[in-house]
Amino acid sequence: MKGRNYRAAVGMAYARREYIAGVPQPKIAKFTGGAAGNYSHKVMLVSDDGRAQVRHNALEAARVAANKILQSIGESSFFSVLKVYPHIVLRENKMIAAAGADRLQEGMRRAFGKPVGLAARIDNGQTIIEVHVNEQHVNIAKEALRIASSKLPIKTKIVVEPLNR
Repeated sequence: MKGRNYRAAVGMAYARREYIAGVPQPKIAKFTGGAAGNYSHKVMLVSDDGRAQVRHNALEAARVAANKILQSIGESSFFSVLKVYPHIVLRENKMIAAAGADRLQEGMRRAFGKPVGLAARIDNGQTIIEVHVNEQHVNIAKEALRIASSKLPIKTKIVVEPLNR
């Protein structure tokens, strides 16, 4: 199944893990990176699309891509935060595609599906990744978030805000 099949955020959120057997763990390794401190600017990757779902492996790919660029300025020169959490459970009705499979599967009868992954619901204008840097590193942070946005299935924009010290 492809990620585009789960992009539309329609219907109720399927997120009550206590009732779901076999929910996969999120692939996101860390939600924060760098060193927390006193920074002068906040650079944010903000959703510029309608309401959508982003799979957990896309969020992890975006985080890794951004952190790889940010490592060039040093681990203690930035602080990045992934602001969304993938709590929506995605289901798939797996079909057998081999010869003689017509006797083993039931098609759309009782087609509820098994859990196959997780996704985060993202609304328009919601911050996805936030990077805190000093003024001399703002352009590198913008480049890192531009590369991270290419890993996501939604339109995004980059917003820079000065922080009050």
